[in-house]
Amino acid sequence: MKISPELADHEGTPMYVRFQSPTPNSRGTHPGVFGLLNSLAGQGRLSDEEEAFRRENNAWYEANFTDPATVDATVYDRGINPGAAAWFKASAGHLIQRVPGYLAILAAHGVKCVRLESADPGRIIYEDEDQVVVVPHTIGQASSSSCRS
Repeated sequence: MKISPELADHEGTPMYVRFQSPTPNSRGTHPGVFGLLNSLAGQGRLSDEEEAFRRENNAWYEANFTDPATVDATVYDRGINPGAAAWFKASAGHLIQRVPGYLAILAAHGVKCVRLESADPGRIIYEDEDQVVVVPHTIGQASSSSCRS
């Protein structure tokens, strides 16, 4: 894999970032920040202001960020790629900078989240300039910290 300087840590290792629930769901996966907020919306728990934020920012991401499933319909297929999860490349600051708004809403609703960082989050099954989707090697390899808005 080619490593661009802005993506590498001081040892030249690529870094990836993910925001997710610290608790697995009923399928054994850890929903990401977007799934967590969309779940609150689906339950009708967001205020009008929070829902406006979600709609506006989800639309921005849809316009500025590739949905891997539109490139490869099997990327999130649980039978083919169990536990597949998307990670931002650390160099995707323009995308990561919008995440704190999502985190603030989650925190306001008592939904916990962790920030994971890893040089090797798993077997890469999809990659573009801003993200990778991986099948994790094992659980618990990435370092984590609580999400802060």
